[in-house]
Amino acid sequence: MEKVEKIEREVKTLSPEQLASFRQWFAAFDAEAWDRQFEVDVKAGKLDALAERALRDHAAGKSTKL
Repeated sequence: MEKVEKIEREVKTLSPEQLASFRQWFAAFDAEAWDRQFEVDVKAGKLDALAERALRDHAAGKSTKL
C-alpha cells in the first residue's frame, strides 16, 4: 500500500489544471483496462449464461424497444 499512499499524496498536491489532466488520463486508462478485462471474460465464456438469458427473454417478448 505504500506505493498507493504515495500516489494519493502526490495527487493531492496537483493544481486544478494538473488534476483535470490527470483525471482525463486516468478515466481513459481505467476504461481501457475495463475493456481488456471484459474481452478476457467474454473469451472465457463468463458472460455466456447472461447472453443466453437475454436472448431467451427477448424471444419471449420480455424486452422493450429503446
